[in-house]
Amino acid sequence: MLIIVTRTLILYAVVVIALRFMGKREIGQLQLFDLVGIIMISELAAIPSENVGIPLIAGIIPILVILLVSTLLAIVELKSERARAILNGTPSILIERGKIVESELKRNRYNLTDLLEELRMKNIPNISDVEFAVLETNGQLSVLPKSLKRPTTPEDFNMCPSFEGLPTILIMDGKLHQVNLQRIDKDLQWLLEELKKQNIHRVEDVFLASLDTSGTLFLQEKSKR
Repeated sequence: MLIIVTRTLILYAVVVIALRFMGKREIGQLQLFDLVGIIMISELAAIPSENVGIPLIAGIIPILVILLVSTLLAIVELKSERARAILNGTPSILIERGKIVESELKRNRYNLTDLLEELRMKNIPNISDVEFAVLETNGQLSVLPKSLKRPTTPEDFNMCPSFEGLPTILIMDGKLHQVNLQRIDKDLQWLLEELKKQNIHRVEDVFLASLDTSGTLFLQEKSKR
């Protein structure tokens, strides 16, 4: 029993490391060779973990080979546009200037029901409102509405809003982020004074505290049981 647990943990660690080296793309954003590599790695890891009679190295070596091939293909993709087209294909325009391109739907085996569903999920119920709809190489549908149907932006009104950056996390789940506090040129005494204004007397009682670029401090106290 202990041997099975140990083998499983080793294979689990190998798979995690292999997938980590393959990159951070989500499953929905994986290219074809990435998806095939992940499926094969999971299958190769399952066989030695289920059968103790198979040497552990017999599962690790194929996983490393697939990782190597995947890495080499990624390098080739970076250096060659033609290789990217061969390995991943090219984007396809499914809607052009408000009209469905039937030949592209047939070529990609993409039916009207799926197309309409994707448009509704992007809050575009009418095909006539679409300038372009592009089926990307990872299977995602990119939709560009016509200019009259796009949401307005401050630029449309010649407005220049102030900069909005990411808020800085100061306390998370009762733990102080000292590095972030120093980065915004604040000290612990300042933070404690701000907590007292909200009737909070300890850092450990704060669920989340963050400071945005406008200087507004967000505080949420931990729920009391």
